[in-house]
Amino acid sequence: MLVLGESMTYSCAYWAPSAKDLDAAQFAKCELVARKLGLTAGMRVLDVGCGWGTFALHAARHYGVQVVGITLSRQQADYAAKRMADMGVSQSVHIRVQDYRDVDDGPYDAISSIGTAEHVGAAMLPEYAGRLFALLRPQGRLLNSAISRRPGRPVAFSKRSFIDRYVFPDGELEPMATMIAALEGAGFEVRDVESLREHYARTLRAWVSNLEANWEEAVSCSSAGRARVWRLYMAGSAMGFAANRLGVNQVLAVKTARHGGSAMPATRDELLRVP
Repeated sequence: MLVLGESMTYSCAYWAPSAKDLDAAQFAKCELVARKLGLTAGMRVLDVGCGWGTFALHAARHYGVQVVGITLSRQQADYAAKRMADMGVSQSVHIRVQDYRDVDDGPYDAISSIGTAEHVGAAMLPEYAGRLFALLRPQGRLLNSAISRRPGRPVAFSKRSFIDRYVFPDGELEPMATMIAALEGAGFEVRDVESLREHYARTLRAWVSNLEANWEEAVSCSSAGRARVWRLYMAGSAMGFAANRLGVNQVLAVKTARHGGSAMPATRDELLRVP
């Protein structure tokens, strides 16, 4: 919370014109995802890599859906489950420590995956996309948000490089086209792609500002070295997004019915219309 703010969201915010601060921008991101997924009361939603539970909470409170959130972190799951209980939505949101490959209680009406694909690994992207496809009902939608790198051969990094050693061991970033190819290969129809590159640069700068404003407390909770590592990582990443060395994209895909029907709105304006 010292860095991420009240929303406890560790992914790109959406700086809509009405968003005056980080928490408002994270709320706007949840709204954007919910509208793209076409959430309505009673729908069953899978939140892959639910983190601290922000989108699951938003979807349950504001759209009346039933959510299953999965994470590999017991700490995140415990925090998110308590958060749902505190907010009175524990009957609507179920948080599980589970790998996406082990989810077997489909079909779901919609799936959100925000900031998870980066951790799947390039070789596993086809299986990842195929598993999510299988978990959706016909005409169900997937919103996949992931960081990307520029096209071309990846830069070779040593396993002793700063990011791999201190921040994200074994993380892999792929061009947006690779992610889209995996989704289409699994059977999805990609309907909408939106870059939020500049939004992530601004989000990271806000996190750095929060860290610096709460520096002493952050150091006491961890260590001066860890705080410096994360300040350097976030500041450097902000520069990477601003300079177009990194990107982040929301890809909306649909599992069309056997006859090809998508049940998607006819225009993008209708897709993003506030209910």
